[in-house]
Amino acid sequence: MNQQHHDSYENMTDKQKNRTIWSVITASSLGTLIEWYDFYIFGSLAIVLATKFFPADNPTAAFLSTLATFAAGFVVRPFGALFFGRLGDIIGRKYTFLVTLLIMGFSTFLIGCIPSYETIGFLAPVLVLILRLLQGLALGGEYGGAATYVAEYAQPHRRGYWTSWIQTTATAGLFISLIVILVTKSSLSAEEFDTWGWRVPFWISILMVGVSYIIRKNMKESPLFAKAKSEGKTSKNPLKESFGNRFNFKFVLLALFGAAMGQGVIWYTGQFYAMSFLQKVMNVESAQVDYLMATALLMGTPFFVFFGWLSDKVGRKAIMMTGMLVAILAYRPIYDTMFKSVNLESKTVASNGITEKRSAKVHKDIATDSLVTFHKEILYTDGTLMKKDSIVHWSAAGPVMKDGKAEEPKVSKSITINDNTRWYLVFLVFIQVIFVTMVYGPIAAFLVEMFPVRIRYTSMSLPYHIGNGVFGGLLPAVATYLVTTGKEAGHATWYLEGLWYPIGVAGICLIIGLIYLKNKNNNIHD
Repeated sequence: MNQQHHDSYENMTDKQKNRTIWSVITASSLGTLIEWYDFYIFGSLAIVLATKFFPADNPTAAFLSTLATFAAGFVVRPFGALFFGRLGDIIGRKYTFLVTLLIMGFSTFLIGCIPSYETIGFLAPVLVLILRLLQGLALGGEYGGAATYVAEYAQPHRRGYWTSWIQTTATAGLFISLIVILVTKSSLSAEEFDTWGWRVPFWISILMVGVSYIIRKNMKESPLFAKAKSEGKTSKNPLKESFGNRFNFKFVLLALFGAAMGQGVIWYTGQFYAMSFLQKVMNVESAQVDYLMATALLMGTPFFVFFGWLSDKVGRKAIMMTGMLVAILAYRPIYDTMFKSVNLESKTVASNGITEKRSAKVHKDIATDSLVTFHKEILYTDGTLMKKDSIVHWSAAGPVMKDGKAEEPKVSKSITINDNTRWYLVFLVFIQVIFVTMVYGPIAAFLVEMFPVRIRYTSMSLPYHIGNGVFGGLLPAVATYLVTTGKEAGHATWYLEGLWYPIGVAGICLIIGLIYLKNKNNNIHD
C-alpha cells in the first residue's frame, strides 16, 4: 500500500501534484498557525492571567510568574522534538503531527477552563504550568512534522517555495489572535471580560483544532516516507542514529550552529525585540506599537515566500548567509535611528503645551497614607504627545522617607507619536522583517535536505527548536539585561547595548555557515 501511494504520487501530473500539495500545506500550516495563535494570546493576556492564576497580593511577582510559566513552554520544546521526532521517524509523519495537534489544541482550550486561584488555590498555577509544558512538548514535534511533511511532497525544484508557506503562519496567528481579543473585548463590558471573557480566546482554539484535525486525518502519509517504509528502510532507533552516529551528529551540530542559531536570534530581534524596544526603551504608546508592528509584519509576510522561491534558484545558503550579514551590519544603525526619531530633546514644545495636575487615592494597605500621582503632559509642535505619571507614597507628614531621603517615585511614561514618525518606524521595522524572511523563508527546506528520510524528523527538529527556543528565546532577557547594565554604567548609546547578543550569535553562525555549509541544495530522496 505504501509503495502504491508513492508510485501513484510520482505518476501525477504537475497540476495534480500542485493541487495535492496545497492540501498538504493547508493541513500543515493550520497546526503551526494554532501554535502562533496560542503564543500571542498567552502573551497578550499575560497581565490578566497573572490576576487569575496567581496570588493577588503581589501583582509584580504574579506577572513574572506568568511570564516564567509562558517561558517553560519554550524550555521543553527540544524534548518534544526528540520524543515526537522519534515517533515520526518510526510510525510516520502524518500520525505523529496529528497527535501533536490534538495535545497542543486541547491544552490551549483547557487553560481557558481552569478555575481561578481564588477558587482552587495553588492548584491553579500548577495546572497552567502542566498545560504549558504539554503545549511545549507538542510544539517541539509540530514544526518538524509540518516542514518534513510538506518537503517530502514538494517537487525538488520548488521545495523552498512550498515549505516557505509554513513560515507565513506567524503573521496569520498574530492577526487572528488580535481580532479574537478585540472582538471579545468590544462585545463584553470590561467587568464581563475580566470575569470570564478572557477565557473565550482560549476556547476558540478548539474550533481551529477541529478543522485542522479533519483535514489532517484525511491526508495520506508523505510519499517518500511511505516508500521507505514499504522497503523496510525506516529507522528502528532514530535517536541513536541521529545523535549516536558521529557522521550524522556532525550535521545536527552544523544545522544548529551554522544556520538555526543565527536564524533564531534574527527572528526574535525583528519580531519581538523590536516591539519590546519600542515599548520599554522608546516608551511609545502600546496601542501604536501594536499597530505599527502589525503593519510591518503584514507588509513583510509575502517575502517569506519570495525568499523561499529564490532559494530554489540560487541556493539556501546564499540567502540565509546574506540575511545574517546584512542584519549584523544594519542593526545598530537601524535601532539608533529608531531611538532618535522619538528623541524629545530635539523637539520644540508647543505654546501652552505643558499641562500638569495631581490626583490622590488612599493607600490600600495604610489607611492614613495616600498615593499621590503627579500627571504631566507635554505637547510638541510636530504633534508628539508625552504623558508622564510619577507616583509618590505620601503620609500625613509629607513624602514617605527612606534612609533619610524621600522615596523614589514610580515613574511611567508613554509617547504618542505623529503619523510621519509612525510610518518611519513602520519602515524601519519592515526592514528588520525582511532580514527575518531571508533567514527564515528557506530554513525549513534547508533543514529537511540535510538529513536522510529515515531520521529526518528527529534530526531536523532538535537544532530548529534549540536555535529558536534557546538562542532566540534567551534574547529578550539577555538584551534587557545588557540595556539596563549599559544605562546604569552611563554609556552614551546604552539603548543599543542589547543588540550585542543577536549580533554576536548571528556573527558566530555566519562564520560557521560560510565555512562549512554547502552552496548547493541537497536531494532529499536519499
